[in-house]
Amino acid sequence: MPQLLAPPTDALTTRPRVPAGFRSQRPFYGHESGSRVVDVSVCIANWNCRDYLRGCLESLLDVPHGVNLEVIVVDNASSDGAADMVAREFPEVLLVRNEKNEGFARASNQAGRRATGRYVFFLNNDTVVPPLTLAQLVGFADTHPQIGMIGPRLRDGQGKLQISYRRKPTLRALLHRAALLRWTGIFRQAYDDYRRDGFRPNGVCRVEVLMGAAVLMPRAVFDKCGEWDEGFRFGVEDVELSDRVGRDYALVHLPGVEIIHFGRVSSRQNANFVGPNLMIGYVRYLRKSGVSRAKLTAYKLVVTLDSPLQLLGKSFQYAWRRLTGAEKRKAEKSRMAVHSGWRFLTRELGRFWQA
Repeated sequence: MPQLLAPPTDALTTRPRVPAGFRSQRPFYGHESGSRVVDVSVCIANWNCRDYLRGCLESLLDVPHGVNLEVIVVDNASSDGAADMVAREFPEVLLVRNEKNEGFARASNQAGRRATGRYVFFLNNDTVVPPLTLAQLVGFADTHPQIGMIGPRLRDGQGKLQISYRRKPTLRALLHRAALLRWTGIFRQAYDDYRRDGFRPNGVCRVEVLMGAAVLMPRAVFDKCGEWDEGFRFGVEDVELSDRVGRDYALVHLPGVEIIHFGRVSSRQNANFVGPNLMIGYVRYLRKSGVSRAKLTAYKLVVTLDSPLQLLGKSFQYAWRRLTGAEKRKAEKSRMAVHSGWRFLTRELGRFWQA
């Protein structure tokens, strides 16, 4: 239960000048108080989310936030023109263009290493930040220097609350996800404790894992704790970072501050990349969290044997949804699951065993 609490050289970096005729200075960007000290460095990793990214940047740069801020966007070789949009419409943003998709963790580190603020704020590209949000986060952090990470409350685009924090995953909880074992119910309680138990949307509380969609950290904590683990290509890196930071500092959910998070925009566009890397990420996390080699080998064996069953089940589900004229969104979700499962079995199984 939560406890209640009172620069690399492998990428092209550009900071273009404001073009003639453009709004030469956004009304609330940067040094609002006249101080030269940057309070918050907003770090955004982006891949093919141009329109969402535009909305996110507008929410940061066109409204008051009560702090001195800088915004750093690392674009992972987007093919939708997102990087050019940032350069054209938001010239005050520090833009880093990667030549290939480096993944969330590495892109976030690229941004963090260029940050000059007292705090680094890692933010998903599919978010909207209400006015004065950053001032609220910084104000709380300044008065609680023992805290290592702060996460706001998250809502989706329809205003529905999202899970903003959760407990650490355990081997028993992850085993429940296997079709081979789920029917037995042996690990159901462990899974429910991990996924569903303990989330209280109201009240400031100390937590085990903060969702990586929006996390504020003191720059000193980010440097001391070792940045994001770049061994995670996509997914579970926020669990591992929370675990590492939580050994020395408190992690706090701050529900008085809210951010809109549309959720999984990038991942839905590339399920073949996301699905296998999530499975590999969980193995990496379990190993780093101290799970024995024997138990980890047993887990890998269960997942390997279970994956064909999962693939077969999703294939039947997709066929049934197509035949019965089910909602298109649901059929597409099944189709992506089939592609993801096939890629894992045919191309990523070796990397899974090596993790």
